[in-house]
Amino acid sequence: MLILKALFWVIRVLLSSRTTLMTENLALRQQLLVLKRSIKRPNLRQSDRRFWVWLSCFWKDWKSVLLIVQPDTVVRWHRAGFRWYWKWKSKPGKGGRPKIGKDIRDLIRQISQENPLWGAPRIQAELHLLGHDVAESTVVKYMVKVRKPPSQTWRTFLENHMKQIVAIDFFTVPTIHFRILYCFIILRHDRRAMVHFNITPHPTAVWTAQQVANAFPEDTAPKYLIRDRDAIYGGYFRQRIKHMGINEVLISPQSPWQNPYAERIIGSIRRECLDHLIVWNERHLMQILEKYFEYYHHARAHQSLGGNSPIPRDIEPPAQGRVISIPMVGGLHHRYRRVA
Repeated sequence: MLILKALFWVIRVLLSSRTTLMTENLALRQQLLVLKRSIKRPNLRQSDRRFWVWLSCFWKDWKSVLLIVQPDTVVRWHRAGFRWYWKWKSKPGKGGRPKIGKDIRDLIRQISQENPLWGAPRIQAELHLLGHDVAESTVVKYMVKVRKPPSQTWRTFLENHMKQIVAIDFFTVPTIHFRILYCFIILRHDRRAMVHFNITPHPTAVWTAQQVANAFPEDTAPKYLIRDRDAIYGGYFRQRIKHMGINEVLISPQSPWQNPYAERIIGSIRRECLDHLIVWNERHLMQILEKYFEYYHHARAHQSLGGNSPIPRDIEPPAQGRVISIPMVGGLHHRYRRVA
């Protein structure tokens, strides 16, 4: 419709006199100026845009009569149409190399994740042995990117050496007489089991080293021991641990989150036991902790252990009888079992 109006206007121009044409042009321009002042942004249709793009291709003075939009806008329309034309012309998806199957892409990612030390040529060779001939550039494109040089994260280190890691730490307990008792714990990482604990009002490096020696007699010492940088672990302690064949792993200063299992069990001891009791003396605290660790090892469920206790409990189906409760830790907690 717009094109027909334009053709009609051209015919009128050819048939009209020059004076009439100039007068009409002046009147139209004045009205366009009024519309431009009144309307902030004109609402143009696609056909309007195509008309100005078409006109700009055949008339070099088209900018002199353009009022409703800027000339740069028409140029932008023209470029957008040019991009659309070549996008349609190229017909994407029909040319180029064939796509790599999802199973191969997933396999490349799996191999690169499980073997962070492998490069693209090694993965390519492994894929060739598995019957997949892919280019090295394809392997580079889909393999999981790792830092160079690759290094183990703290979590990876813990998972790879879980059975050979123990953690140690101290925590304090005030008594009813305002004395401070120091409780030393040794925790094994793999099953969160408490290997050893003891209490003293005056901890020393010699006493602490002896606790580790008592916990691991003969050849039962673990390979790694995680601890903080407390001054209690002095030169005597370090020499004694070294002679036992244990490698000390020191956490960063003021970073208790790097010894998470020890910190977590200390928090559990406080929240589930000590915060609800008044400690009389060292002997009383020892009795309380013995009862709590009995509950901790044989009854308390851990999410990280698949909902089971450090010493695994058997699943008891309903056919084994009714459920009974067994008080533990002085009635603070209970263990539930089925009996015939």
